[in-house]
Amino acid sequence: MAKDVLCEVNSCKYWANGNKCNASAIYVVSHRGKQASNSEETDCKTFEPKI
Repeated sequence: MAKDVLCEVNSCKYWANGNKCNASAIYVVSHRGKQASNSEETDCKTFEPKI
């Protein structure tokens, strides 16, 4: 697994200083089933808003 995961979505509860993601796991899905051609065709399901 990647050691450092970068994230610019500072409204996520897993966002940490330096644009680091501090979630224990990352879940990414494709818009079109199992095939994605570029990053715009994917979504991060790990996102949770800060409360």
